[in-house]
Amino acid sequence: MAKQNKPTQAELEILSVIWELETATVREVHDRLNAQKPTGYTTVLKLLQLMDEKGLVERDKTNRAHVYRAKTKQNETGRQMLSDVLQKVFGGSALKLVQQVLETETTTAEDLKAIRRMIQEAEKKI
Repeated sequence: MAKQNKPTQAELEILSVIWELETATVREVHDRLNAQKPTGYTTVLKLLQLMDEKGLVERDKTNRAHVYRAKTKQNETGRQMLSDVLQKVFGGSALKLVQQVLETETTTAEDLKAIRRMIQEAEKKI
């Protein structure tokens, strides 16, 4: 994902809907977002058009209602954005990143067990 193609917060909200549905019309995205907070239809339409220009989504124009699909998978976008935060905020230190998350976010016992398993798997690769 090129630097200029990083999604804004509003674009991430739209991408979340599209990732969940796999493909979506403007109406479907609008309805989902509007259920969470008031969102204008034309705002969603304009953002999707801009996202198409940025290469974040692609538009299927074969039907009357344009259908949008994300050009990258959710985990790819997340990986790139996390990598940027890791480098820019934590100087590349995964330890500092994890420490920050554990200190500021509520972590369930299930999450901690899963994190331990991930650490054990990572240690096997060393």
